[in-house]
Amino acid sequence: MELYIRNMVCNRCIMIVRQTLEETGLHPLNIKLGEVELAEAPAAPVLDTLKSKLEALGFELLDNQRQKTIEQIKSTIQRLIGQADLEDNHKFSALLSDALQKEYSYLSKLFSEVEGITIEKYVINEKIEKVKELMIYDKLSLNDIAFKMGYSSVAHLSAQFKKVTGFTPSAFRQLKED
Repeated sequence: MELYIRNMVCNRCIMIVRQTLEETGLHPLNIKLGEVELAEAPAAPVLDTLKSKLEALGFELLDNQRQKTIEQIKSTIQRLIGQADLEDNHKFSALLSDALQKEYSYLSKLFSEVEGITIEKYVINEKIEKVKELMIYDKLSLNDIAFKMGYSSVAHLSAQFKKVTGFTPSAFRQLKED
């Protein structure tokens, strides 16, 4: 059985969810961002307890198929961006369609309806968050970051960065150094 959990965004989230599952008496076969695989379906009272514990930690156990698909889209995008070293010609539309085994047009329409933004805009926002993280913690040059994140040029990265954050990358670095 698979469970889908909203707000899992990092490895620390996976660790916390694993611990919560085990405290509830469940032993997951596999956990990745937004998804948990169990050997068998838990009883309703156990599921209710798990739901309450997860909500107290800022997570949400999803029970609606549309929400599950949205969470799968988000976790797939976050996983792909988290891997960094994106190819310049990567196509998130093809990667999402392959990963979720659904037509991209369906995924795109559903995501826009539920989230109020396009998948493309979500990808850009997530990439910029990763760029900010790389700028703060890895001390890479902007050229290296642009290459690592699959941008065609530093100018393209800088333009998107400014559009999303309101700052140029160099101004952002200055803010963080002060």
